[in-house]
Amino acid sequence: MLSIVVSEHLFENLTNLPEGQLTKIRASVVCENALYPFARKIDLGKYIFLGKGEEHTGGRDRHSILADAFEALIAAIYLDGGFEAARNFILPFIPPLDKLSTGKFLLGDYKTVLQEIIQQNPEERVTYEISDESGQAHNKQFTANVLLNGQIIGTGKGKSKKEAEQSAAKEAISLMGYETN
Repeated sequence: MLSIVVSEHLFENLTNLPEGQLTKIRASVVCENALYPFARKIDLGKYIFLGKGEEHTGGRDRHSILADAFEALIAAIYLDGGFEAARNFILPFIPPLDKLSTGKFLLGDYKTVLQEIIQQNPEERVTYEISDESGQAHNKQFTANVLLNGQIIGTGKGKSKKEAEQSAAKEAISLMGYETN
């Protein structure tokens, strides 16, 4: 449902862009990292029923859970009110088209986006390192650095190594002058 609405919106409004670029933009708008802030924006976490274990380990604010809950909410809106109701719910969350079309507003898989930016200069090399790991086994906190040719260009934290690396890549992209969600 989400992909259909976003695809239709992009196709109808960004007619000057090639299909491949539209596909990348759509993927960035519907991925977990993009849906998480949408769910946070409407405070969706407080309405989710969680098991005791998930509740205890911070599941109410876990990226994957909130992103999945946001998609489930869209499905419920569709089942209850139909396509137009779901479409009207989704559209306000899509970033401004002018920013999407220029690539200056980036969502989603920040590691991939950063890699694509850096690959414009083939001599450059991006690597990641976990610089800190703290907390109990069931509630870890990781700190990651993203390095460009051995120099730190971004640092991020997360509840998993992957989340920390994404956060570090997001910071690096932001410092390069791109808007992120």
